[in-house]
Amino acid sequence: MRRRALLSPSLDDVYVATCDKEIADIVTDRGGKVIMTANTHTNGTTRVAEAVTNIDCSHVILLQGDEPLLLPAHIDTFAREIMNSPEGYAWNATGPIDSAEELDRHSFVKCAVGINNNILFCFRRSPCFCEYELQSTFVRKILGIIAYRRDFLLELTQIPPSPIEHAEYIEQMRILENGFQLKSVPVTPSLPSVNDPHEADIVIEHLKNDDEQRRLLNKILS
Repeated sequence: MRRRALLSPSLDDVYVATCDKEIADIVTDRGGKVIMTANTHTNGTTRVAEAVTNIDCSHVILLQGDEPLLLPAHIDTFAREIMNSPEGYAWNATGPIDSAEELDRHSFVKCAVGINNNILFCFRRSPCFCEYELQSTFVRKILGIIAYRRDFLLELTQIPPSPIEHAEYIEQMRILENGFQLKSVPVTPSLPSVNDPHEADIVIEHLKNDDEQRRLLNKILS
């Protein structure tokens, strides 16, 4: 993930935020930058907020470790969105729902996207009544790439966890439940992520069989 991020020309710097010394040692041994954080964080949002406390930046893009197939082009898309509206609060990558079965799969978060690409609400199982073909026009998969305006991120993490965030384990709901705007940044395709242990095998198969992923992996390893 770190080395994929480094291939994007849109980032000023890349850090790995972790509380795990073993992870930190692996990253630093390979020339990466690490920020050690507390071991009490329950999600990436609060961990990254701690990590950027002493970093001078206007915006931060959080790349979650469960998205190992991240493409540098996704980061570039994010950067363009931020530059187009730097006063925004937060942005989240979203991908298309590929099948009706995915609407009921609780292992990953979905969202309803409204006018102007505003995310209206997030959920794990679709609460919508209409058929899949219609839902697929406004329901999208939440991907593990989220950007914040730095001052808003620090403000957000001072707000207690919101009721739906706590009940559903969806950190984006703290933004929405407190009345702030979260923008959808559409990317395609919806690449496999690792939300359950068995999905690691799916990711490995994708790395083996997808031409773009093979080219990117060879570039990283060269």
